[in-house]
Amino acid sequence: MTPRTRATLEDVARLSGVSAKTVSRVFSEPDKVRSSTRERVLGAASRLKFRPNTLARDLRRGGITNTVAFVIGDLTNPFYMNVAAGIERELAERGYTMLLATTEDAAESEARIVDTLLAQRVRALLLIPIAGDQSYLAGERELGTPIVTVDRPPRDLIADSVVLANRTGMADAVRSLTALGHRRIGFVSNPSFMYTLDERLAGYRAALAEVGVTGTEKWERRTNNPGVAPDDAVRSLLEMADPPTAIVTGNNRATVAALRVLRERDDRVALIGFDDFDLAEMLGVSVVAYDTMQLGRAAAQLALARLDEPESPTQRIEIPTTVVHRGSGEIPPPRRD
Repeated sequence: MTPRTRATLEDVARLSGVSAKTVSRVFSEPDKVRSSTRERVLGAASRLKFRPNTLARDLRRGGITNTVAFVIGDLTNPFYMNVAAGIERELAERGYTMLLATTEDAAESEARIVDTLLAQRVRALLLIPIAGDQSYLAGERELGTPIVTVDRPPRDLIADSVVLANRTGMADAVRSLTALGHRRIGFVSNPSFMYTLDERLAGYRAALAEVGVTGTEKWERRTNNPGVAPDDAVRSLLEMADPPTAIVTGNNRATVAALRVLRERDDRVALIGFDDFDLAEMLGVSVVAYDTMQLGRAAAQLALARLDEPESPTQRIEIPTTVVHRGSGEIPPPRRD
Protein backbone atom coordinates (compact mmCIF):
# COMPACT_ATOMS: atom_id res chain seq x y z
CA MET A 1 0.00 0.00 0.00
CA THR A 2 1.48 3.36 -1.08
CA PRO A 3 1.43 5.90 1.76
CA ARG A 4 -0.68 9.01 1.19
CA THR A 5 0.83 12.46 1.41
CA ARG A 6 0.06 13.97 4.81
CA ALA A 7 -2.51 16.78 4.61
CA THR A 8 -1.32 20.28 5.43
CA LEU A 9 -2.97 23.18 7.20
CA GLU A 10 -3.42 24.84 3.79
CA ASP A 11 -5.27 21.75 2.50
CA VAL A 12 -7.75 22.05 5.35
CA ALA A 13 -8.16 25.76 4.65
CA ARG A 14 -9.00 25.15 0.99
CA LEU A 15 -11.51 22.38 1.75
CA SER A 16 -13.28 24.36 4.47
CA GLY A 17 -13.20 27.68 2.57
CA VAL A 18 -11.38 29.70 5.20
CA SER A 19 -7.89 31.13 5.61
CA ALA A 20 -4.94 29.13 6.93
CA LYS A 21 -4.82 31.56 9.85
CA THR A 22 -8.40 30.63 10.79
CA VAL A 23 -7.56 26.92 10.65
CA SER A 24 -4.57 27.53 12.91
CA ARG A 25 -6.76 29.40 15.38
CA VAL A 26 -9.31 26.58 15.46
CA PHE A 27 -6.62 24.25 16.81
CA SER A 28 -4.78 26.73 19.06
CA GLU A 29 -7.57 29.05 20.29
CA PRO A 30 -10.90 27.38 19.46
CA ASP A 31 -12.93 29.66 21.73
CA LYS A 32 -12.04 32.62 19.50
CA VAL A 33 -13.62 31.07 16.40
CA ARG A 34 -17.38 31.01 15.65
CA SER A 35 -18.86 27.58 16.30
CA SER A 36 -20.13 27.19 12.71
CA THR A 37 -16.68 27.95 11.29
CA ARG A 38 -15.03 25.73 13.86
CA GLU A 39 -17.27 22.79 12.96
CA ARG A 40 -16.60 23.27 9.25
CA VAL A 41 -12.83 23.33 9.80
CA LEU A 42 -12.89 20.29 12.10
CA GLY A 43 -15.02 18.40 9.56
CA ALA A 44 -12.53 19.16 6.79
CA ALA A 45 -9.64 18.14 9.05
CA SER A 46 -11.36 14.85 9.82
CA ARG A 47 -11.95 14.08 6.15
CA LEU A 48 -8.32 14.80 5.31
CA LYS A 49 -7.04 13.00 8.40
CA PHE A 50 -5.16 16.16 9.30
CA ARG A 51 -3.25 16.28 12.58
CA PRO A 52 -1.78 19.62 13.74
CA ASN A 53 1.98 19.76 14.34
CA THR A 54 1.91 21.08 17.90
CA LEU A 55 5.67 20.63 18.30
CA ALA A 56 6.44 22.92 15.36
CA ARG A 57 3.85 25.44 16.57
CA ASP A 58 5.33 25.58 20.05
CA LEU A 59 8.89 25.90 18.79
CA ARG A 60 7.91 28.71 16.40
CA ARG A 61 6.65 30.59 19.42
CA GLY A 62 9.96 29.97 21.19
CA GLY A 63 8.15 27.82 23.71
CA ILE A 64 8.39 24.28 24.99
CA THR A 65 6.48 21.09 24.39
CA ASN A 66 4.13 19.17 26.63
CA THR A 67 6.56 16.24 26.67
CA VAL A 68 8.70 15.02 29.55
CA ALA A 69 11.87 13.08 28.69
CA PHE A 70 13.01 10.05 30.68
CA VAL A 71 16.52 8.71 30.06
CA ILE A 72 17.12 5.15 31.25
CA GLY A 73 19.97 2.67 31.07
CA ASP A 74 19.05 -0.66 29.52
CA LEU A 75 15.76 -1.40 27.76
CA THR A 76 16.04 -5.10 28.63
CA ASN A 77 16.01 -4.46 32.39
CA PRO A 78 12.47 -4.83 33.81
CA PHE A 79 13.35 -2.39 36.59
CA TYR A 80 13.60 0.51 34.13
CA MET A 81 10.36 -0.42 32.40
CA ASN A 82 8.41 -0.53 35.67
CA VAL A 83 9.79 2.85 36.70
CA ALA A 84 8.85 4.24 33.27
CA ALA A 85 5.30 2.90 33.68
CA GLY A 86 4.96 4.77 36.98
CA ILE A 87 6.21 7.98 35.40
CA GLU A 88 3.91 7.68 32.41
CA ARG A 89 0.81 7.12 34.52
CA GLU A 90 1.54 10.13 36.71
CA LEU A 91 2.25 12.38 33.71
CA ALA A 92 -0.88 11.26 31.87
CA GLU A 93 -3.03 12.43 34.76
CA ARG A 94 -1.71 15.96 34.15
CA GLY A 95 -1.92 15.84 30.35
CA TYR A 96 1.79 15.27 29.66
CA THR A 97 3.39 12.62 27.48
CA MET A 98 6.66 10.78 28.08
CA LEU A 99 9.57 10.48 25.66
CA LEU A 100 11.86 7.54 26.47
CA ALA A 101 15.54 7.28 25.53
CA THR A 102 18.34 4.97 26.62
CA THR A 103 22.05 5.33 27.31
CA GLU A 104 22.54 1.54 27.21
CA ASP A 105 24.38 2.06 30.52
CA ALA A 106 27.23 3.79 28.66
CA ALA A 107 28.49 6.81 30.60
CA GLU A 108 29.89 8.45 27.47
CA SER A 109 26.43 8.45 25.85
CA GLU A 110 24.58 10.30 28.60
CA ALA A 111 25.35 13.94 27.76
CA ARG A 112 24.86 13.42 24.02
CA ILE A 113 21.44 11.80 24.44
CA VAL A 114 20.31 14.37 26.98
CA ASP A 115 21.38 17.23 24.69
CA THR A 116 19.35 15.73 21.84
CA LEU A 117 16.25 15.60 24.02
CA LEU A 118 16.70 19.10 25.43
CA ALA A 119 17.01 20.44 21.86
CA GLN A 120 13.41 19.28 21.39
CA ARG A 121 12.34 21.65 24.18
CA VAL A 122 11.01 18.98 26.50
CA ARG A 123 9.11 20.32 29.49
CA ALA A 124 11.20 18.42 32.04
CA LEU A 125 14.03 15.88 32.16
CA LEU A 126 14.02 12.73 34.27
CA LEU A 127 17.33 10.88 34.25
CA ILE A 128 18.83 7.69 35.64
CA PRO A 129 22.42 8.97 35.73
CA ILE A 130 25.25 6.73 34.60
CA ALA A 131 28.01 9.29 33.99
CA GLY A 132 30.18 10.44 36.86
CA ASP A 133 29.27 14.12 36.44
CA GLN A 134 25.96 15.86 35.65
CA SER A 135 27.28 19.43 35.94
CA TYR A 136 26.62 19.88 32.21
CA LEU A 137 22.93 20.26 33.15
CA ALA A 138 23.43 23.27 35.43
CA GLY A 139 22.72 25.79 32.66
CA GLU A 140 19.52 24.05 31.61
CA ARG A 141 18.31 23.98 35.19
CA GLU A 142 19.01 27.72 35.49
CA LEU A 143 16.82 28.23 32.41
CA GLY A 144 13.93 26.65 34.33
CA THR A 145 13.84 23.09 33.01
CA PRO A 146 12.97 20.75 35.91
CA ILE A 147 15.59 18.02 36.27
CA VAL A 148 14.98 14.96 38.44
CA THR A 149 17.45 12.11 38.82
CA VAL A 150 15.94 8.69 39.48
CA ASP A 151 17.43 5.80 41.49
CA ARG A 152 20.73 7.68 41.92
CA PRO A 153 21.47 11.21 43.11
CA PRO A 154 23.13 13.64 40.69
CA ARG A 155 26.82 14.39 40.87
CA ASP A 156 28.10 17.97 40.76
CA LEU A 157 24.56 19.22 40.19
CA ILE A 158 21.87 20.53 42.50
CA ALA A 159 18.65 18.84 41.44
CA ASP A 160 15.66 16.93 42.79
CA SER A 161 16.10 13.18 43.14
CA VAL A 162 14.27 9.97 44.07
CA VAL A 163 16.29 7.07 45.46
CA LEU A 164 15.68 3.79 47.25
CA ALA A 165 16.51 3.05 50.88
CA ASN A 166 19.47 1.04 49.58
CA ARG A 167 21.59 0.97 52.73
CA THR A 168 18.68 0.22 55.05
CA GLY A 169 17.24 -2.45 52.76
CA MET A 170 20.49 -4.40 52.52
CA ALA A 171 21.17 -4.04 56.24
CA ASP A 172 17.74 -5.48 56.99
CA ALA A 173 18.44 -8.46 54.71
CA VAL A 174 21.75 -9.19 56.44
CA ARG A 175 20.16 -8.82 59.90
CA SER A 176 17.56 -11.42 58.99
CA LEU A 177 20.43 -13.80 58.17
CA THR A 178 22.50 -13.03 61.27
CA ALA A 179 19.37 -13.61 63.38
CA LEU A 180 19.44 -17.20 62.07
CA GLY A 181 23.06 -17.58 63.12
CA HIS A 182 24.86 -16.79 59.85
CA ARG A 183 28.17 -14.99 60.19
CA ARG A 184 29.93 -15.90 56.94
CA ILE A 185 27.79 -13.98 54.44
CA GLY A 186 28.92 -13.28 50.89
CA PHE A 187 28.08 -10.17 48.87
CA VAL A 188 27.85 -10.29 45.05
CA SER A 189 27.08 -7.35 42.75
CA ASN A 190 27.48 -6.33 39.14
CA PRO A 191 28.48 -3.71 38.12
CA SER A 192 30.53 -2.36 41.01
CA PHE A 193 30.69 1.35 40.21
CA MET A 194 27.12 2.48 40.86
CA TYR A 195 25.91 4.59 43.77
CA THR A 196 23.15 2.09 44.53
CA LEU A 197 25.59 -0.78 44.93
CA ASP A 198 27.97 1.32 47.03
CA GLU A 199 25.09 2.03 49.39
CA ARG A 200 24.03 -1.62 49.52
CA LEU A 201 27.58 -2.72 50.26
CA ALA A 202 27.73 -0.18 53.09
CA GLY A 203 24.51 -1.60 54.54
CA TYR A 204 25.92 -5.13 54.30
CA ARG A 205 29.10 -4.19 56.16
CA ALA A 206 27.25 -2.21 58.82
CA ALA A 207 24.84 -5.05 59.65
CA LEU A 208 27.69 -7.56 59.97
CA ALA A 209 29.63 -5.14 62.16
CA GLU A 210 26.63 -5.09 64.52
CA VAL A 211 27.33 -8.76 65.35
CA GLY A 212 31.09 -8.31 65.54
CA VAL A 213 31.96 -9.46 62.01
CA THR A 214 34.59 -7.31 60.29
CA GLY A 215 37.08 -7.82 57.46
CA THR A 216 34.28 -8.75 55.08
CA GLU A 217 36.33 -7.97 51.95
CA LYS A 218 37.20 -11.66 51.53
CA TRP A 219 33.49 -12.42 51.01
CA GLU A 220 32.78 -9.48 48.66
CA ARG A 221 32.61 -10.00 44.91
CA ARG A 222 32.03 -6.91 42.77
CA THR A 223 32.38 -7.30 39.02
CA ASN A 224 32.56 -4.47 36.50
CA ASN A 225 30.85 -5.72 33.35
CA PRO A 226 27.13 -4.86 33.45
CA GLY A 227 26.47 -7.06 30.43
CA VAL A 228 27.87 -10.27 31.97
CA ALA A 229 26.14 -12.22 34.73
CA PRO A 230 28.45 -12.71 37.74
CA ASP A 231 28.23 -16.52 37.85
CA ASP A 232 32.00 -16.89 38.27
CA ALA A 233 31.96 -14.49 41.20
CA VAL A 234 29.43 -16.68 42.98
CA ARG A 235 31.46 -19.81 42.21
CA SER A 236 34.60 -18.25 43.64
CA LEU A 237 32.79 -17.65 46.93
CA LEU A 238 31.50 -21.20 47.17
CA GLU A 239 34.94 -22.63 46.35
CA MET A 240 36.63 -20.91 49.30
CA ALA A 241 38.17 -23.14 51.97
CA ASP A 242 35.59 -21.86 54.45
CA PRO A 243 32.77 -20.67 52.15
CA PRO A 244 29.90 -18.39 53.13
CA THR A 245 26.79 -20.04 54.53
CA ALA A 246 24.63 -17.26 53.05
CA ILE A 247 24.80 -14.84 50.14
CA VAL A 248 23.19 -11.46 49.55
CA THR A 249 23.16 -9.98 46.05
CA GLY A 250 23.22 -6.37 44.97
CA ASN A 251 20.63 -6.57 42.19
CA ASN A 252 18.29 -8.90 40.32
CA ARG A 253 20.86 -10.01 37.75
CA ALA A 254 23.29 -11.07 40.47
CA THR A 255 20.45 -12.92 42.20
CA VAL A 256 19.66 -14.92 39.06
CA ALA A 257 23.35 -15.73 38.65
CA ALA A 258 23.52 -16.94 42.26
CA LEU A 259 20.45 -19.12 41.71
CA ARG A 260 22.01 -20.76 38.66
CA VAL A 261 25.23 -21.59 40.47
CA LEU A 262 23.51 -22.83 43.64
CA ARG A 263 21.25 -25.09 41.58
CA GLU A 264 24.10 -26.56 39.54
CA ARG A 265 26.17 -27.23 42.66
CA ASP A 266 23.23 -28.25 44.84
CA ASP A 267 24.66 -26.20 47.71
CA ARG A 268 22.39 -25.44 50.63
CA VAL A 269 23.26 -21.78 51.05
CA ALA A 270 20.83 -19.09 52.16
CA LEU A 271 20.14 -16.39 49.56
CA ILE A 272 18.51 -12.96 49.68
CA GLY A 273 18.54 -10.76 46.59
CA PHE A 274 18.08 -7.01 46.29
CA ASP A 275 15.28 -6.30 43.75
CA ASP A 276 12.25 -8.46 43.17
CA PHE A 277 11.93 -10.13 39.77
CA ASP A 278 9.64 -12.30 37.68
CA LEU A 279 9.30 -15.86 39.01
CA ALA A 280 11.00 -15.00 42.32
CA GLU A 281 7.85 -15.89 44.23
CA MET A 282 7.38 -19.16 42.37
CA LEU A 283 11.03 -20.09 42.92
CA GLY A 284 10.84 -19.24 46.62
CA VAL A 285 13.52 -16.54 46.46
CA SER A 286 13.65 -14.11 49.38
CA VAL A 287 14.25 -10.53 48.24
CA VAL A 288 14.56 -6.93 49.30
CA ALA A 289 11.52 -5.48 47.54
CA TYR A 290 10.12 -2.03 46.89
CA ASP A 291 7.48 -0.43 44.70
CA THR A 292 9.10 0.44 41.35
CA MET A 293 5.92 2.14 40.19
CA GLN A 294 6.08 4.36 43.28
CA LEU A 295 9.66 5.25 42.37
CA GLY A 296 8.49 6.43 38.96
CA ARG A 297 5.43 8.22 40.23
CA ALA A 298 7.46 10.08 42.85
CA ALA A 299 9.94 11.23 40.18
CA ALA A 300 7.15 12.53 37.96
CA GLN A 301 5.52 14.27 40.92
CA LEU A 302 8.79 16.06 41.70
CA ALA A 303 9.09 17.27 38.10
CA LEU A 304 5.49 18.51 38.05
CA ALA A 305 5.91 20.20 41.41
CA ARG A 306 9.00 21.96 40.10
CA LEU A 307 7.00 23.21 37.11
CA ASP A 308 4.36 24.59 39.48
CA GLU A 309 6.87 26.13 41.94
CA PRO A 310 10.24 26.69 40.22
CA GLU A 311 11.79 28.38 43.26
CA SER A 312 10.88 25.74 45.85
CA PRO A 313 13.70 24.00 47.81
CA THR A 314 15.39 20.99 46.22
CA GLN A 315 13.92 17.69 47.38
CA ARG A 316 15.29 14.18 47.80
CA ILE A 317 12.73 11.43 48.30
CA GLU A 318 13.66 7.98 49.60
CA ILE A 319 11.42 5.05 48.69
CA PRO A 320 11.23 2.43 51.47
CA THR A 321 12.17 -1.22 51.07
CA THR A 322 11.08 -4.41 52.81
CA VAL A 323 12.52 -7.92 53.10
CA VAL A 324 10.12 -10.45 51.59
CA HIS A 325 10.68 -13.93 53.07
CA ARG A 326 9.94 -16.76 50.63
CA GLY A 327 12.20 -19.56 51.75
CA SER A 328 15.68 -19.10 50.28
CA GLY A 329 16.63 -16.55 52.92
CA GLU A 330 15.37 -18.64 55.82
CA ILE A 331 17.86 -21.51 55.46
CA PRO A 332 19.87 -21.74 58.71
CA PRO A 333 23.64 -22.26 58.71
CA PRO A 334 24.86 -25.87 58.95
CA ARG A 335 25.44 -27.15 62.46
CA ARG A 336 29.06 -27.51 63.50
CA ASP A 337 29.85 -30.79 65.26
